[in-house]
Amino acid sequence: MKDALLTVKDISVDFESDGEIVHALQHISFDLAKGKTLAVVGESGSGKSVLALTIMRLLPSPQGIIKQGNIEFDANEKQKLDIVACSPVQIESLRGQQIGMIFQEPMTSLNPLMTCGRQVAETIVLNKKLTYKEALAETQSLFEEVQLPDPKAILGRYPHELSGGQKQRVMIAIAICCNPSLLIADEPTPALDVTVQKTILDLLSVIQEKRGMAILFITHDLNLVRNFADSVMIMYRSRCVEYGDTSTIYRNPAHPYTKGLLNCRPPKNERIRFLKSVEESIKGADAKFEADNKISLQAFDNRIRKLEKQTDILELKDLHCWYPVKKNFFGKTSAWFKAVDGVNLSIKEGETLGLVGESGCGKTTIGKSIVLLTDITKGEILYRGKNVQDFSIAELAEYRKNVQMIFQDPYSSLNPRISIGEAIREPMDVHGIHSSSLRKQIAIDLFEKVGLLPDHYHRYPHEFSGGQRQRICIARALALEPQCIICDESVSALDVSVQAQVLNLLVSLRDEYNLSYLFISHDLSVVRHISDHVAVMQKGRIEESGTAENIYSSPVSMYTRALIASSL
Repeated sequence: MKDALLTVKDISVDFESDGEIVHALQHISFDLAKGKTLAVVGESGSGKSVLALTIMRLLPSPQGIIKQGNIEFDANEKQKLDIVACSPVQIESLRGQQIGMIFQEPMTSLNPLMTCGRQVAETIVLNKKLTYKEALAETQSLFEEVQLPDPKAILGRYPHELSGGQKQRVMIAIAICCNPSLLIADEPTPALDVTVQKTILDLLSVIQEKRGMAILFITHDLNLVRNFADSVMIMYRSRCVEYGDTSTIYRNPAHPYTKGLLNCRPPKNERIRFLKSVEESIKGADAKFEADNKISLQAFDNRIRKLEKQTDILELKDLHCWYPVKKNFFGKTSAWFKAVDGVNLSIKEGETLGLVGESGCGKTTIGKSIVLLTDITKGEILYRGKNVQDFSIAELAEYRKNVQMIFQDPYSSLNPRISIGEAIREPMDVHGIHSSSLRKQIAIDLFEKVGLLPDHYHRYPHEFSGGQRQRICIARALALEPQCIICDESVSALDVSVQAQVLNLLVSLRDEYNLSYLFISHDLSVVRHISDHVAVMQKGRIEESGTAENIYSSPVSMYTRALIASSL
């Protein structure tokens, strides 16, 4: 390609550790033209992030080794540099100044001990040789460009004081502060709300058009880049399996793996019981299964009518959870943050209630209040008709056993110092369920139930993938034989095929054990797939509620319509 800014030719990368060799990249080749966007799509472990680190020459040394190939970068339009052969001094001059990078996790990429303004300003001082005062003024302009609210105030704020989307905008400001000609964005939106995802993509498009830079966009969600990328490269097990124009790949995917990625997401125009995994799509599903898997509107309506006759297992009445944010001279609270502000909800036996909304709307606070992990300011939580605040010690212990929670981040919710077998036995030990000798066998049975192996019993959390850790958390929740499970963003950051497997597992368990779920998510298409009823939440209040089909097909609220539009 004549106008190629970046040309990757037959790149292969190996990782060597303890005598073992892992082929992280195998014979990868592509071109990226100036001002264009290439999306690199694949699941965890496919080699996407390794590719980004290879281009930036940030591979860990001595483990990561570029075995062969070239990476040509048009640094000054007169001479193309081979990044593989560049000296450390040459690479330092390229990074930041001509190639910028947005890393996958903004919270770990930003220094928690430095203000956001200082972090950007220091990068500008280092690369542009400006005074700190000049750099700070330029930082404020950058914050305005990336559309941060109140840019001047955010200069003095620390990362923990910003939302996920705001932190990502700070990372974008750092990446573009030296006006690079190439921007590498490594999974910049995985756990963000659909509306925030869309605004981040729109923002990158605006910046790209204004600055004329090329973007290498890395993601595990093929649907995310449908209207964003000019071309797409699909990676599978360290290789490129398909590469071409975006519209062509969406209209007529050639490789079975690409078709599998597209089929993993819930369909828009019909309801199905189980989602296809990538492997099932590659093999091809049987026609009878396809027919049996579809849920007609009549069948869905029949299920809704049956649920209406069931008794309420949980009911929230005028629930308020407020937090003090300002106090007067005498120490009395003068301002409150109303995380939950007068919410009424009910969940029937065997029902899945989807709770959807953006970050900060109060979804997780509701979940935590139900399992008594946060205080209630006002209102009632009724379990089988009785207020949990009136429970005796024995009733409270029984309630904690019967209502479990699967948290958003499985790694943070597992103790890294104990094996996963012990993690699943521990709740049974605490509640005195079953004999000591039986608990290990129950834990092993639960492993098999959620798709893990008995051999995994003695392994530790760090030895598992994100999807496997989420299955461990599901097994731990099931160990106490609960009647209701709160699923808090339990699939939001997983690969789409792993997400499909976890959703299928939750559906199977619900039907087998007659479980009730409160399924909390920001993804309306996923909520519609698994839920019977849906409640849409905004700023601490329920915006609207109804059956999943009615909310999705005939939304009343403008906010709900915006959520649906962002997820399409």
